[in-house]
Amino acid sequence: MRLSHGFVRGETLSCIYHGWSYGAAGNCLRIPAHPGLSPPETIRVATHPVEEAGGVIWVGVGEPATQPPQLAGLVPLRSLQAQAGMAALEAAAGAKADENGLLETTQNSQEIRLLLAFQERDETLIHVLLDGDSSLLERIAVSRAVEALRRKAEAIEAEGSSR
Repeated sequence: MRLSHGFVRGETLSCIYHGWSYGAAGNCLRIPAHPGLSPPETIRVATHPVEEAGGVIWVGVGEPATQPPQLAGLVPLRSLQAQAGMAALEAAAGAKADENGLLETTQNSQEIRLLLAFQERDETLIHVLLDGDSSLLERIAVSRAVEALRRKAEAIEAEGSSR
């Protein structure tokens, strides 16, 4: 079971399957099946630098080369996974992402800002960002437009891989 499916309790992250609890340094603090055991230091998970900026949580794999971009005035709406690489998403949007992965486009008369994070082979995490004062109707319209953009990017990806 991936630890990302776990839960936070106090200052620890716990595995949802076995209940093992880990501290901020990545060391195992508790193994419920062995309550009297002090877990050895060798039982640990990898840790990464984390920073919250603009309502988005940034995780650096390794030592980050730069600070997270400041997303002044923007707030996260939602995140979704696309079975498509960055190139397919850029093609679907008709725009290029900047060096931070921020892509700005207009779809169905909706101004859209996407924060793209490549995950693994042909898979990208899409964070949808909006102006902080967006209305409920604008949020719904942008969410629908991004769903359509994701489907278009996935079709482009599938077409490219079938060649």
